[in-house]
Amino acid sequence: MENTLSLNAIFSQANCEFLAFDLSRRVTEISNKDFTAIEENRVAYPFPAQQHAHMGIAFWQPNQTPWIWFLKMPLDERGLLQQAALGNFIQYVAQAMGASFDKTLTEEEQEKLAANPYTFKPQDDKKAMFHAFLTDKLQQPASQYYDHAQHYMSGELGWDKWQGVGLQGLADLSVRMERHNNATRIRKAMSNMPDTPKYALLGCLEHCDIPDALAERIEECMDTILAAGNADLFLLAAHVRALAGASPEKCQSVIERMLAIPALRHREMLIAIAGRCWQSLANDTLLDAFLIAVAEQSDQAFFQQMVADLVMIPSLRPQVLALLHGSASTELMNAVQHLQEHVKASS
Repeated sequence: MENTLSLNAIFSQANCEFLAFDLSRRVTEISNKDFTAIEENRVAYPFPAQQHAHMGIAFWQPNQTPWIWFLKMPLDERGLLQQAALGNFIQYVAQAMGASFDKTLTEEEQEKLAANPYTFKPQDDKKAMFHAFLTDKLQQPASQYYDHAQHYMSGELGWDKWQGVGLQGLADLSVRMERHNNATRIRKAMSNMPDTPKYALLGCLEHCDIPDALAERIEECMDTILAAGNADLFLLAAHVRALAGASPEKCQSVIERMLAIPALRHREMLIAIAGRCWQSLANDTLLDAFLIAVAEQSDQAFFQQMVADLVMIPSLRPQVLALLHGSASTELMNAVQHLQEHVKASS
């Protein structure tokens, strides 16, 4: 096992099946074929965040409960996995587990495997969604919190009785949206539930494919917030993130609408767009408008951070580089120039 150079090879040698999910941005399954290509540096990591790949990997031998690793691997400037880091992690695995995954680790071995710089603790919502996707993919029952979440989302318990609703239950319900009348439950709850549980629900939905009827309901809720005046930027941004899995047309139109309102061109909204709805920025006009809004924040570090983040996404890299090196609109060039002048005046 010490001579094995990839996780895929380790799993194969140990007679393990595995499932991999990206946890960097949206919780998204990575096919075994793509995972192998990523490990072998044949393709750049598709959804990086802060120059790292955040992954949840479940693996198991026949008739065994899956092991789960949450890995955070550094990427090079091209978006490829740093092979030295991957090799180091594999050495940790080899030292802790030897040649077999079917033994019970001692406390010392568990500590040895856990004490490495390549594991991380996911945010609660992403961890809940990972487990929901995993149990669904393996055709296992949802968690014990699923039934209670269904009753609450139906309105049966009273909308103010949300304190006992578990985040894992909302995640299970969101992943199983197309079953058990759950999509109808979600649409009904979106119009009635208080903001606190709604934030939790929206945080789950941002990792799911969103059917058209639910996307329309989410946008209706945004209309209500905007009509009330003094719009809650954080709540609006949560709705935008929840539309990440809606149709490209819907997601793009909502982003265009948000960027067209000066008061909403806030860094919270911009982070939501870049972090969850980055696919919509493949539209050159929208990418241009987005970068103008980022430049208008008069914060060079923020501008550089956002550009660096988008450049690392393989699907956006060519467009971002093209905009920054010659094809930018006059408005974007002016916005960047004003940003630079602001930095000079402040220094």
